[in-house]
Amino acid sequence: MESRIEQSCPICGDESSLKMMAHSSEIPYFGEHTQITMSCHSCGWRVTDFIPAEGKKAGSWTLMVSSTEHISARVIRSSSCTVRVAELGLEVTPGSSSTGYISNVEGVLDRFASAIGTIRRQADVERDEDTKTKCDELLFRIDKVKNGGLPVTLELLDPVGHSQILHEDAVSSEISEEDAEELDPGPVYPVFDVSNEKLS
Repeated sequence: MESRIEQSCPICGDESSLKMMAHSSEIPYFGEHTQITMSCHSCGWRVTDFIPAEGKKAGSWTLMVSSTEHISARVIRSSSCTVRVAELGLEVTPGSSSTGYISNVEGVLDRFASAIGTIRRQADVERDEDTKTKCDELLFRIDKVKNGGLPVTLELLDPVGHSQILHEDAVSSEISEEDAEELDPGPVYPVFDVSNEKLS
C-alpha cells in the first residue's frame, strides 16, 4: 500500500512530497510484521521501520558471537534499537534519522566497519595518525570477529521491543521501565500520531 501523507518532510519541510509505503509479511520465528517506509520526493530523505503485529515489551537480545556459524544469525533492528558490542567499545544509538533493517551479524559488523572506514578516511585527510591507528585496530578486530577468532557479545536494547536476534544461542530478557526510559527511543514521526494522521 502506498499513500501520500499530508505532513511536511522532517528534513526539508516540503509539504507535498512525503509518501508512505506499508508492506506486511511473515518473518520466521519473529512473526507477522509491517514494514513501513517513508520517503520525500523533494530531498530524498528515506526511513524504514518494522512494527510487529503483536505488542512487545521493552527488551534486550544478546548473542555471544564465538564462531563463524554465529555470523549468519539474522538480526532485526528497529529504528528505536541501540546496538552494542562492548568488547570493541562499539555502540550505535538511534538518532533523528535512525532506520530499521533486517540483516545478519556480519551485516551489523559491516555497518560498524563502514562507519569506522569513513572516520579513517577523514583522519587520513587531516593527517591524524593516532585516529588512523585506532581505526585500523578496530577494523582488524572486526575482521577477527567475522572469522571466528575473537569472541564478542552482540547486544540489542530496544525500549519498544521491536528488535530481535534470531538464533538458538541468542538470549532475550526484559528491560525494566527505568532502564527503558534511559534508552533513546529513536525518531518520532508525526505520521504515526493517529490523531494527526491524514492519508489520501
